[in-house]
Amino acid sequence: MSDIADRPSGDGPLHERPVDLLSRLLRFDTTNPPGNEAACVDWIADRIADYGIDSATYEKEAGRPNLLASLPGGDAPGLLLYGHVDVVPTEGQAWSHPPFEGVIEDGFVWGRGALDMKGGVTMMLASFLRAAAEDVDLGGDLTLCILADEEGGGDAGAGFLVEEHPEVFEDVEYAIGEFGGFAAEIAGERFYPIQQNEKQVCWLRATFRGDGGHGSRPRAKTAVTDMARSVDALAGTRLPVRITPTTEAMIEAIAAALPPTDAEEVRALLDPDRTDETLDAMGEEAELFDAILHDTANVTVVRGGDKENVIPAAVSITLDCRLLPGQGRADIERELRDVMPDDVDVTFETIRHEPFPAETDGGLFPLLATVLEDADPEGTAVPFMLQGATDARHLASVGVQSYGFTPMNLPPDFDFNALVHAADERIPIECLEFGTDAVFEAVRRYEG
Repeated sequence: MSDIADRPSGDGPLHERPVDLLSRLLRFDTTNPPGNEAACVDWIADRIADYGIDSATYEKEAGRPNLLASLPGGDAPGLLLYGHVDVVPTEGQAWSHPPFEGVIEDGFVWGRGALDMKGGVTMMLASFLRAAAEDVDLGGDLTLCILADEEGGGDAGAGFLVEEHPEVFEDVEYAIGEFGGFAAEIAGERFYPIQQNEKQVCWLRATFRGDGGHGSRPRAKTAVTDMARSVDALAGTRLPVRITPTTEAMIEAIAAALPPTDAEEVRALLDPDRTDETLDAMGEEAELFDAILHDTANVTVVRGGDKENVIPAAVSITLDCRLLPGQGRADIERELRDVMPDDVDVTFETIRHEPFPAETDGGLFPLLATVLEDADPEGTAVPFMLQGATDARHLASVGVQSYGFTPMNLPPDFDFNALVHAADERIPIECLEFGTDAVFEAVRRYEG
């Protein structure tokens, strides 16, 4: 396959060709683990150099660089564009096109990372290069940061930078990263949720203990059965309703754009006595709200027993818990114990907990909302809290407020969530171009 993004300039400058740019980025196999982001990052550094811009790399692990490049601006606090180039594995998935060939077909760019998040990196890199090419009068310094290892937790990427090189973020107040700005339809109206907060990662190991013994002796209550009863209880129970300021603002903004009957139903989500029954009645549309109104806990690993004829005295499960801002480690343990049967002997151990600030100040939201609503007058931008986690949590530790803004005017039949990390990941060409223009407009209009 020809090297599309390296074609002669007669095809136009790179910043005007986001489709070709993304296609090239997708051809770097940056599956994490192990990552191997170096070739991709080096290629980006070369393209930045083509525009006469210097860049620097910072590396915790060999072959896994993080890149930073800046354009000077005015007196406003700096603005950061950031994204990761590592991607999740593809093993065991049946793809219509090879995941690392960047195929352009049927109105899509296909490949692992098209949505998460080389598509977003394309939007940011193209916008950064365009700002340089057009000599945009920037409100503040504009910094581009290309990161490794987000899919592995960011320890070799954003986590490393904020711990070992916090000075590179010293003058940055706001940042634009993943996820947010993609269209969602609610009650027939189009909305663009812009992420300004996210849930906390909290991985716990729950260990259940009971009497062990010979496998031939029937026992109704063991560590294994206690674990099974507890998992069953968790699977069938929502944790308590918790309404954060970001979610309240989101729901109120959505309700304000809907007809009265639909607005009343959406606002019912803000009444804790009615939240869960309202979610049940909303069907598929509840997916956008359910996880941002509750802490969640999913079993991801089960361990126990080492002999076929021995009942183990202890078994454990790993719980991937996602906590709402303001919640702590003790809060989720209490919520879990309240759901599990009273007679189980269970202890909890923290594997990883990464707190996130209770709220951002929302200072960048008006600009991003205006950009989107100008681009799509029929859409309404609303604040949003992501149910997952991004590198924003690392940047928050050095005072940088991140906003998920990789805009996509997705058609109603395009299931974004079903394709992220899945086979046939792809992005509509129209959406990639829409998002690239929107990110550039945010950069151009930014005044601090």
